[in-house]
Amino acid sequence: MAEVRARVQLNVGQNSDIPAEIISFQGLNDGHEHVALVFNEADEKQQTPLIRMHSECLTGDVFHSSRCDCGEQLNECIETMHKQGGVLLYLRQEGRGIGLYNKIDAYVLQSQGMNTYEANNHLGFEDDLRDFSDAVLMLQALGLNHVKLMTNNPRKLKALRDAGITVEEVVGTQAHVKVGITGNKGYLETKVTHGEHMLDIKKITKTGE
Repeated sequence: MAEVRARVQLNVGQNSDIPAEIISFQGLNDGHEHVALVFNEADEKQQTPLIRMHSECLTGDVFHSSRCDCGEQLNECIETMHKQGGVLLYLRQEGRGIGLYNKIDAYVLQSQGMNTYEANNHLGFEDDLRDFSDAVLMLQALGLNHVKLMTNNPRKLKALRDAGITVEEVVGTQAHVKVGITGNKGYLETKVTHGEHMLDIKKITKTGE
């Protein structure tokens, strides 16, 4: 397992003015090109840095889809790590692992009344196909065995602990409800009721007002 660091100042986030260092990795299991973004040299300066495992969402992260809150979570993470340092693992796991084209097919089914899990199941997929073993390898390559984890997803927490990574604190992201967007709140509620995400729908951050 090896890493390649590009000490180039990337400007990321909603306002594209936050510097970060990008790291690529060799020897990962699934063959995808996952990367890490490091803020404020947290991997070298902090004994227990804040980390986030963020699964790629082209429609949400880049095109600000109304179907999810992925882009808002990503921006929240970047803003937080800009202030206190952290390591963002950007994992190429589109659509909970089913891929971009299948996710678009799932969008069609969601328009017909299915929730995200039902749509994936209807297409022949399990609820969530993501495997976080490569994220563990990335953390180990960076020498990070004690972390604080930014997530609402209990599967991510379990994956790290099962692999021997000590998670000393879990930091939740907010519930980003988009004002005037049909289905966005329902998507978040489904993550809580079906996916058992540790998300407090009552404490929402409204966007788009």
